[in-house]
Amino acid sequence: MSNHDHLIIRNIAELVVMPKGPVHGRAMRTVARIPNAAIFIHDGLIEWFGPEASYNGPADLKAIDAQTGCVVPGLIDCHTHTAFAGTREKEFAQRIEGRSYEDIARSGGGIVVTVDATRNATFDELVELALARLRRMLANGVTTVEINSGYGLTVEDELKILRVIRRLGEVQPIELVPTYLAAHTTPREFVGRPDDYLDAVFDESVLATIQREQLAEFCDVFCERTAFTIEQSRRVFVAASKFGMRAKVHADQLSQMGASRLAVEVRAISADHLEKTDEGAIAALNSSSVIPVVLPGCSFFLGVPYAPARKLIEADLPVALATDFNPGSSLVESLQLVMSIACTQMRLTPAETLVAATANAAAAVDRHSRVGAIAIGMQADLTILDVPNLDRWLYEPGRSCVRTVMKRGRLVHQRND
Repeated sequence: MSNHDHLIIRNIAELVVMPKGPVHGRAMRTVARIPNAAIFIHDGLIEWFGPEASYNGPADLKAIDAQTGCVVPGLIDCHTHTAFAGTREKEFAQRIEGRSYEDIARSGGGIVVTVDATRNATFDELVELALARLRRMLANGVTTVEINSGYGLTVEDELKILRVIRRLGEVQPIELVPTYLAAHTTPREFVGRPDDYLDAVFDESVLATIQREQLAEFCDVFCERTAFTIEQSRRVFVAASKFGMRAKVHADQLSQMGASRLAVEVRAISADHLEKTDEGAIAALNSSSVIPVVLPGCSFFLGVPYAPARKLIEADLPVALATDFNPGSSLVESLQLVMSIACTQMRLTPAETLVAATANAAAAVDRHSRVGAIAIGMQADLTILDVPNLDRWLYEPGRSCVRTVMKRGRLVHQRND
């Protein structure tokens, strides 16, 4: 075995030793931290880590100097809508003046604006728009991103978005997780006929195409009074499961209608949003393997109450965290900023927040066996910060503290200081 196959990261002020997800409840607070540490990497995997003074492996190695920075796992944004065209800044100003998100939608704004722009954009235009966003996410330490479709709302346009996601996975280093969210809302062509719309976009021929081209791992539904009912959502998940797509659920965002309980029933991998979740829903989630994903960027952007993250953690649930990056309700690309919001507004500790954005986020996209942790044999997806410890990182929400990002042991981003 050649020493040239190895790599060591030295001079780490604090190494945050993230366990494999999912990490439940109070254990999220007790993540180990090793001072004056090093990490030994072979063939893209973590082979050893610990105090640098204890390292006794090969000496003639390629080395990366962490410059007394903190090292954490690469961040995982487990819920985004990154592939879209158009902007909606007029609505942003209208909301500041007092109009609600729902009122704007009823008057012709909202998602239809993004749908029109996305339908009109070419494949290459959508790739270029999303590629710029992903590059900025990478510079903020993100190494894995889930991307929903859902802004096409025709068979042709939904497949276009999924193919854009596939192309993006080929041309940049972030690992992408594609989700089919054709059940985002009923488009104008099917107003008053949501079941006919679902019949079209979940026709077996469409699902067979997605399976054959390996375009989506998950199927999501916006299960809400303004979108799709429990019964309609259940029908979608049953249909998608026959073609290998596991369920994810937009649940309990605007109202409590039992969406998180449906997530448990259909054995979804995650239930995302949970702003309106209640004690019964928490109890149901606690009887399952569903990962609860909170999206504080959405509450921050819209000025609405946050999901009860502390209650979820106190119920011993493995809470995950994501940006919900989208043009309508959370135009927030920075997962670091969302993590800081989780600390200040949801009262999560920095350790809990990092677990939620790494180990538990990995579990929310079924990647926890290989990413989201610093453990022997795990993929060396790592973020090197320019601050000495985790607490300092989330104390500074206004700037990116990321110096270096690695994916599978390879340098994929280096800040030019």
